[in-house]
Amino acid sequence: MTDLVITAVVTAYHPDDRLTAVVEAALVTCADVIVVDNTPTGVASPAEGLAGPRVEVLRSGRNGGLAGALNDAVRALPEKTEAVLVLDQDSVLPDGLVATLAAHLADPSIGVIAPTPVDAADGTTYERFSPTGDGLVDQDSVITSGMVVRRSVLDAAGPFRDEFFVDWVDNDFCLRLRRNGVRIVQDMATRLPHSIGDRREHRFLGRTVKVLRYSAWRHYWITRNGLVMIRENVRSNPRWSLMALLYIGRQALTTAVFEPSRGANVKAIAGGVRDAVLNRTTARYLPAGTSYRAGADHTEVGR
Repeated sequence: MTDLVITAVVTAYHPDDRLTAVVEAALVTCADVIVVDNTPTGVASPAEGLAGPRVEVLRSGRNGGLAGALNDAVRALPEKTEAVLVLDQDSVLPDGLVATLAAHLADPSIGVIAPTPVDAADGTTYERFSPTGDGLVDQDSVITSGMVVRRSVLDAAGPFRDEFFVDWVDNDFCLRLRRNGVRIVQDMATRLPHSIGDRREHRFLGRTVKVLRYSAWRHYWITRNGLVMIRENVRSNPRWSLMALLYIGRQALTTAVFEPSRGANVKAIAGGVRDAVLNRTTARYLPAGTSYRAGADHTEVGR
């Protein structure tokens, strides 16, 4: 255990047996674990057998996305919780990672501390434009999996943005914190293996191009949410907005050139651009079995 009372929050959707390993690893250093399982009702899940004295399993039977799952977990946090560790269902904790990260919170200026995510397949850093070195680096944003957040910071931030469902939820949360003066720090020497999905390599003009394959619905949300984020942050954080635009542009280009299902995917990307401009969402790009719960400030959900 660390000196801080830490509750781990694990988000899951159709998890495999790795979920058990994630929970067991978190229990070594965390006081409690909350598992939020978005797997629909009627489908068996390893989460069902994990509930115990220090493990709470929340399973509503709906898929509320990453943001919805995180909001459910925050509402269920024990009163004693001083910091929250966020994990995906496939992010197994290396020994000592939580204690190392939590120790950095001895600095009262740090509100969020995160490890450096690496590709679980080959151990390489996959974040573009990521700094190098082994020290602590202030960041505009870090991915949710592996980050440790002070409870006071989490409470002050307000809910995660359920309109975004999955993509850019972490960026929205972090940039809101940064605008309020909260330090978000990444420990470059502390690494967390993380599955990044179906990555393929292609040869183009004598170079190797790495492309992540996504379904059409993911392409829609990556594009739509990313452009909304750029619109909202371009004046306050032009550097981050430029990096986000380059990412979205590269994703669209490589999808159009290399992906076999380019027709449906390019159509989804175009739909994301349209809905970002119109400030709306299109319900058919939600996965099957999803429960959409947009906040009161969000505009229409249309087909």
